[in-house]
Amino acid sequence: MKPFGYHRATSPADAVEMLTKNQHAAYLAGGTNLVDHMKLGVAEPDLLVDVSHLDLSETVLTGDGGVRIGANVRNSDLAADPVIRSHYPMLARALLSGASGQLRNAATTAGNLLQRTRCVYFQDVTTPCNKRVPGSGCSALGGYVRYHAILGASPHCVAVHPSDMAVAMCALDALVVVQTRDGERRIPVEDFHRLPGDQPERDTALEHGDLITAVELPAPPAGAVSDYRKVRDRASYAFALVSVAAELTFTSTFQIGSARIALGGVAHKPWRARRAERLLVGDQPSDETFAAAADAELKQAEPLPGNEFKVELARRTLIAQLRMLTERRRP
Repeated sequence: MKPFGYHRATSPADAVEMLTKNQHAAYLAGGTNLVDHMKLGVAEPDLLVDVSHLDLSETVLTGDGGVRIGANVRNSDLAADPVIRSHYPMLARALLSGASGQLRNAATTAGNLLQRTRCVYFQDVTTPCNKRVPGSGCSALGGYVRYHAILGASPHCVAVHPSDMAVAMCALDALVVVQTRDGERRIPVEDFHRLPGDQPERDTALEHGDLITAVELPAPPAGAVSDYRKVRDRASYAFALVSVAAELTFTSTFQIGSARIALGGVAHKPWRARRAERLLVGDQPSDETFAAAADAELKQAEPLPGNEFKVELARRTLIAQLRMLTERRRP
């Protein structure tokens, strides 16, 4: 056990100040990811700044019809919130798809966004990993890659982001509200997580000391139908091989009026399917249309030896999800 200090933050500004002064400090909220990493030796902070008692635990309606979710709102509470269930069903379904009930009771909104990859090599300190020790190499290349990336990877890292909630929030155009030393800023979830490039150790656009205080969701489009679909090796307590968060609206002539889609389990970050969205809008919903959109998005896929199946799995899952949403809307 490595000794570490503890500080219970009294305000967001106090938390930011404490972390900024110590480059080896970390925020502690639910602890469902950080504590695991401390046990494994993946994370060795000198100081834990406890933000779990800050007044960031409410989900409130905003003046424009959207929702502001406090950073400390527990995953189980968010999934059960009546407004989330009725207006953002894909988010509720994504939350209920993640982890166990016990973990959802502890995990927070901000912590879910910030959780790190479950790559087996990242979590094994006896193996080289560029995300854990920059420049040491990527053990997944040539290794076990069933769960690894088919989109947006680099020679330095092929790990995927594990969150279900973040995929839904990416599709919903959510904004992450961040307290910094210089004030408050908002980051779209689509831009919040990073592709690995040559700095796989950096998961997000945050700077050291930045504190997530809330996530804001815009009002859903009128008549939208949405849902989250997760494909995994077993029915529960498993990370996604592929997941799809999708929302469609339809015109009076039953064309696709708008489309918002994000894929999980396929990249270092929730993957916004912009190519697929552009092809869908204005077209008639059909299996042919859905297949063309899926093929356009996955044309850039670069699977590894051992996870080639994920390309076809992602294609079929996306088509099935779009078909299901269309059937829900069909008069």
